[in-house]
Amino acid sequence: MKSCPGSLFIALLALLGACVSPAEAQVRIKDITDVEGVRQNQLIGYGLVVGLNGTGDKLNNNVFTRESLIGMLERLGVNTRDQVTNLSTKNVAAVMVTAQLPAFARSGSHIDIAVSALGDATNLTGGTLLVTPLLGADGEVYAVGQGPLSSSAVSARGAASSVTRGVPTSARIANGATVEKEVAYQLDKGNTLRLGLRNPDLTTARRIAAAINGTLGSPIARATDPRTVSIALGPRDFIDTLAAIENLPVVPDNEARVIVDEASGTIVMGANVRISTVAIAQGNLTIRVTETPEVSQPGPFSNGTTTTVPRTQIQIDDQHDRKLGILESGTTLRELVAGLNALGVGPRDLISILQAIKAQGALHADLEIR
Repeated sequence: MKSCPGSLFIALLALLGACVSPAEAQVRIKDITDVEGVRQNQLIGYGLVVGLNGTGDKLNNNVFTRESLIGMLERLGVNTRDQVTNLSTKNVAAVMVTAQLPAFARSGSHIDIAVSALGDATNLTGGTLLVTPLLGADGEVYAVGQGPLSSSAVSARGAASSVTRGVPTSARIANGATVEKEVAYQLDKGNTLRLGLRNPDLTTARRIAAAINGTLGSPIARATDPRTVSIALGPRDFIDTLAAIENLPVVPDNEARVIVDEASGTIVMGANVRISTVAIAQGNLTIRVTETPEVSQPGPFSNGTTTTVPRTQIQIDDQHDRKLGILESGTTLRELVAGLNALGVGPRDLISILQAIKAQGALHADLEIR
């Protein structure tokens, strides 16, 4: 029995589209917006990882690792300047450390950090990050990281082959950095509260404003652009107002878009995708040639010789059972998926069909190919 690689996936999409009700499509305002001024800050630092099992940087090839190691030892009272040529350890690696400083992080709280090899280290598993200052964009130190690395990568090497799963040169440390400096921001100051939509859309912004006005009983919220909803607080308390509106349900609206990843054959279509009336036929010509040589032996007491006789079998599959399908104007996502699934179209063929429909002008959606 012939199977279609994307049939199960496409059928699942159709099932999900059939099961979603308007009530289930509602989301909370806090899940699709951000409060203006409340944001994370990126931190970065340079440090050393020690305790590696011979998988660290080669000091002769990485000057920055060697100099960092010498500087660290000197701060600890160990002089190695006169023995630089004798440093041959492979248990140390230079790394870049990155982190996200959350909004309202207070001094003494802990944040996760990511550690990535900078030199030619092959594996950071089992290493320990030494004290590393983490700097913000202004050059100030906002956190300090240290601790044992944790990595889900697996790497094994033998004399003739090796196996690597994951990325062994990257690791994380949960709660590995301590916040030393806070980012000053007073949330309860100001007379205007601004909400920023994560996916800008004017219809969604107006729905958010309407939901807020309906709950608070006065027209204090308005959509100033597709990304921003402005709320005039007046005598209202900033925190109380935000707490009252962040759980309000709204139905977000999105533009019609089809995203195609040609490398993996992944296709994602939004619920608002529509097409005009088109006829679709899809099929490929497949010729299969099978060689099955047979051995021919002469009869008993004859002067013949044993020889190989070629036997060739040719099969042609023109997929004549694939019929022309018609998709009527205004076809929805569910109907489009069901129609193409009925034609036995796989993800790879579906990409070509969508491109052809878009070129013909019948696909009323933004086709984004990555």
